[in-house]
Amino acid sequence: VQLQASGGGLVQAGGSLRLSCAASGRSFSSYAMYWCRQAPGKERELVAAIDWSGGSRYPAASVLGRFTISRDTAKNTVYLQMNSLKPEDTAVYYCAAVQYGTTWLRPHEYTYWGQGTQVTVSS
Repeated sequence: VQLQASGGGLVQAGGSLRLSCAASGRSFSSYAMYWCRQAPGKERELVAAIDWSGGSRYPAASVLGRFTISRDTAKNTVYLQMNSLKPEDTAVYYCAAVQYGTTWLRPHEYTYWGQGTQVTVSS
């Protein structure tokens, strides 16, 4: 599986962005998908996860109510809708995938990674 993340950019605080992660290959519906972010000098952090059935989890309390993960199986794509963005959301955002994974897996357990897309939120 190859993952291609896109949709990052520069946005003012309070604005919105939608990240996309397009997956190549077959059996996309069997993959759990994840969005992680890494800010300079910080560890990679899991932001949102979605399993094959559409069940989602948001381990990062700071994004609750602002970020939404979703998937479109027909397009082999997972999305991260980010609203009410804050400067502290600034990071490189990565998508990842694990076949038959759960939303409880952690970044070191992910099988496939996308290349990352930069999100910068100005104050």
